[in-house]
Parts: sequence; C-alpha cells; structure tokens
Amino acid sequence: MSATITESLVTSFVEATNTHEAEVLAGLFGPEAVVIDDNTEYRGVTQIAQWIQDHQIAPKITLTVVDFDPSGPTLIANANGDFPGGPLPFSFRFTLTDVIERLEVTPA
Repeated sequence: MSATITESLVTSFVEATNTHEAEVLAGLFGPEAVVIDDNTEYRGVTQIAQWIQDHQIAPKITLTVVDFDPSGPTLIANANGDFPGGPLPFSFRFTLTDVIERLEVTPA
C-alpha cells in the first residue's frame, strides 16, 4: 500500500464525512469490509451503509483532524455533530488495500 493511496483514502473518508455524502463514504469501503464502532461490529455493504447513516450522516458529524499516523494508518480527530458532549476525540484505525477493508473507531 503506497503512502499516496493511504493518505488519499483517509482524506476522502474525512471529506465525505464532513460533507455528509453517504454514497461517497460508502463507496470507500470494500464489499466485505468491517467497521467496529462503540463495541458493535458492522459487516458488509448493507450494515456499513446503515452505520454511515446512523453514526456519520444523521448526527451530521464533522471531523477535525488532530493527528495522522500513516504507519497505522491511524487518524485522530475531534468529532462534532448533533450529539451531546461534542466535540469528542476519536481514533480511527484503518486497514486498507485500494479500499477501506476495516475501520475501528474508539475514543482517543
């Protein structure tokens, strides 16, 4: 995985989240991708599309990047949106090929 592809996928993830483009965001994930968020696993296109709607789009999440470690690759970002207590810091740990294969979201 080249640094350019890694950075491009993570940048696209942040941009699609911040512009609330559910279809673009979903298109970044592979067909067998897995997302783990709030101790819940979302597997495959249908479940990840629902996760995107419920956890990224409906609460109108915007991410402000705090740090990015391309070796993980891991993104640390403050998430703000229509939820109490924001902005909250989160860690987004990616497993990438030419798409997002796995994403683990945890409090930072």
